[in-house]
Amino acid sequence: MRQGLGIRDQELAKQFDGFSGNEGFSPLPNEFFQDLLREIDDLDEIKVTLYALWRVANMEGASHPLFVDDFAHLLDAEELASGLEKCVLRGSLLRVTFDTDAVYFINSPRGRASAETAREGSWIPSKKHFEPPLARPNIYQLYEENIGPLTPLIADTLREAEEEYPPKVIEDAVAKAVKANARKWNYVAAILKRWKEEGYGKKQNRRDDQENRNRYVEGDYADYLD
Repeated sequence: MRQGLGIRDQELAKQFDGFSGNEGFSPLPNEFFQDLLREIDDLDEIKVTLYALWRVANMEGASHPLFVDDFAHLLDAEELASGLEKCVLRGSLLRVTFDTDAVYFINSPRGRASAETAREGSWIPSKKHFEPPLARPNIYQLYEENIGPLTPLIADTLREAEEEYPPKVIEDAVAKAVKANARKWNYVAAILKRWKEEGYGKKQNRRDDQENRNRYVEGDYADYLD
């Protein structure tokens, strides 16, 4: 039986703070757990496989091409080359080569169709429209960093807001409250309510923006600033 963690193991164990429970989840195909997971015994291959599945799950568009550069921060060049090669040999990834460049696809119906189209030369995948999904702070962290300490009551309120509004909209509302020097959640909630009623992202001129600010500070939402 293992008696304890070594120094290096202890250092690694301290680096992860735990899942927040408020970030999004990326789906993994059942075949990964039923077939692949028990067969893969190489760290480079499992990293490449999981990362590829995550990227594809968060990509838009009809085709989901992956390039070597997409994995560059994950492994060094030698480990990456090894991981990609093992994925291709196993069949989890499909590779299409253009001159000296290579593009990879998940071996799924969509990936197989995209790979075949690319091999035929009727379509050349583009790199420019497939950035990785942005990591956004969860709503609790956003609140603590910009408004104040988290309480159980506030946590419940934030959870409800997170279910009702997209993360980007909440971030923008918090930013607007900070800019107005009104660091109160009720003020943020008032902004969210107005955007829901009048439309998020609606362009306003400077006069309208000032009038809305006065409305918050002096009118309907004045109580929220106490």
